[in-house]
Amino acid sequence: MPAPSPHSRLSADGPVLDGIPEHGRVPRYYAVKVELLAVIEELGEGAALPTERELCERFEVSRATVRQAVGELVLEGRLSRRQGSGTYVAAPKLVQPLALVSCTEGLRGQGVRPGRTVITLERRPAGRALAADLRVTSDAEVWHLERVLLADDERIGLESTYLPVSRFPQLREVFDPRQSLHACLSEQLGVVFAGAEERVETVLATPREALLIGTNPALPMLLTHRVAWGPDGVPVERVRSLYRGDRLSFLTRLGR
Repeated sequence: MPAPSPHSRLSADGPVLDGIPEHGRVPRYYAVKVELLAVIEELGEGAALPTERELCERFEVSRATVRQAVGELVLEGRLSRRQGSGTYVAAPKLVQPLALVSCTEGLRGQGVRPGRTVITLERRPAGRALAADLRVTSDAEVWHLERVLLADDERIGLESTYLPVSRFPQLREVFDPRQSLHACLSEQLGVVFAGAEERVETVLATPREALLIGTNPALPMLLTHRVAWGPDGVPVERVRSLYRGDRLSFLTRLGR
C-alpha cells in the first residue's frame, strides 16, 4: 500500500489534499474559502465575520468570489447567517452516534439539553411498505409519533416513529411527550432493544419539513431510516429522522 501523501489528513475540520485538483488549478473562491477557515479559527464561536467589503479588500477578490466561499461555509455549518444582523462563526456540529441509543441519549452525552415538540400522535393504517418493515398486515393500525427535535432549544431535526398498535395499545396513556420515547418503551412497557438496521442518505427537506425545523429548504439534510427489533427478532419500531446537515454529524465505531 502506498504511503499517504504528506498533505492528506483525516479531519472533519479542514480540506483534504488542500483542495488541489489533478490539473493543479485552484478556483479562486476555494482559495478564499481556505483562508476563511483560518479566519474562523482565529475569531472563535459566535464571533461576527468581517463584512463583504472588508473580505474583498483583504483577499483582493470580487464580491461574487467572497459570496461563493462564504455560501459554501454556511452550507457546511461553519458559518451561520442572521437576517438583518450578519454572518457569524457557527457552533461545532453535534455528533449523533450510529448505535442503539436515542437522539436524547446522544445529546445528553455531549452535555446538551435535549428537547422535543410533539406535532402529532395518531393511529393510522400501516400501508404496504411500513407493514413489511414492522411485519404486520397492511391494514393493521400503527402509532405515528412526529416530533421536532431540539438541542438547547435549537431545532435540529424532525422525527417520525411508527409502532404497532397491537403491541402498544396503551401508548397514548403512558407516554409523556416531554420524555424520551425510548425511556418510556424500556422503563414502562418493558421493551428490550437487541438490534437495529439503519440507512443514512442526504436529501433536501420538503417545504413542510423546512418550516417545522426552521431551516432553509436549500440546505442539505441528513436522513436516517431505522428498524429496531427485540431479542426475539420481531421489529419494535421504524423511525425516520431528518437532521440539519449544518448542525449534526454521525459517528460510528468499526471493528472486526
